[in-house]
Amino acid sequence: MKLSVLDQAPITNGNTAVEALRKSEELAILADELGYSRFWLAEHHGTDGYASSAPEIVVAHIASKTKRIRVGTGGIMMMHYSPLKMAEIFKTLSAFSPDRIDFGVGRAPGGDRNAMYALSEGRQPLLDNLYEKLDTTLKLINDKTPNDRLYDKTIATPSDVNLPQAWLLGSSGSSALEAARMGLGYSFAQFFMGGMTKEIMDQYKNHFVPSYFMEKPEISVAYLVTVAETKEEAEFEALPQDIGRLWLMQGKPSNLLSPEEARQYPLTESDKRMIADNRQLHLVGTAKEVADRLKEEQEYYGFDEAMICSIPHSQEKRLDVYRLLAKELL
Repeated sequence: MKLSVLDQAPITNGNTAVEALRKSEELAILADELGYSRFWLAEHHGTDGYASSAPEIVVAHIASKTKRIRVGTGGIMMMHYSPLKMAEIFKTLSAFSPDRIDFGVGRAPGGDRNAMYALSEGRQPLLDNLYEKLDTTLKLINDKTPNDRLYDKTIATPSDVNLPQAWLLGSSGSSALEAARMGLGYSFAQFFMGGMTKEIMDQYKNHFVPSYFMEKPEISVAYLVTVAETKEEAEFEALPQDIGRLWLMQGKPSNLLSPEEARQYPLTESDKRMIADNRQLHLVGTAKEVADRLKEEQEYYGFDEAMICSIPHSQEKRLDVYRLLAKELL
């Protein structure tokens, strides 16, 4: 199984945004050494919980610090950008790091309503043309003329570069057919809402049309994972993330607690039931237990790689998650 990393540059309780970005760099270098396939940066706005607001800049930095691993966005939230600008950014990245850049895009805002309108300078964001916007972007990246009067008289420079791979993100299955039609990789965010089905994966593969960006269908699935040497230690490290999701569901997001703080946090019986239910979205256990689960799901659903998002409070514990999984799966 191929393993990859999804990084959100989390700012856990007691840490700073600058530290979070430096820790992302450290994780990327380790992932490169361990043999992970790709390292993606998420895009989040209007939050003090994540430092990854400009993933395209972090991609450039990470690519310069690593040797082999593919680096990309998981993803660029395309409602905030023009097709021309997205094409220029990723062609420039590819010029500096040929055959190592992934252009991963999503349709979500990556932030709340306030952030969305601030990014659009107060204008109503265009939300009903995102697939058309992506199609225009792909043509500009590939030095083709888009079927759009706004963009058919300009070019996206630099030209004649090794172009990035292109991926479409999804969390409900609704974008699987569009990814197949455009000949893109499909990345399913299982950790976000769950809901992965074999029908979604088969629909994508059965309707896939080869393109410049992807010769054959490729599927990655993003999981939230916490592993440790023992099940008990994994549960200890996982609890802050469980409480963090609980707070998000209750409309009061905040920085993740330390494991010690989480252990002292007063949970009601209702809270405990919600956390137990959410464990369908958070894989916790020893590396072997989680690796076995991933292999079973890969065999059933038919995806190509697992993309691991892991956010223990301690950076060393976080790095250990990726080390332990690499021993089991790479």
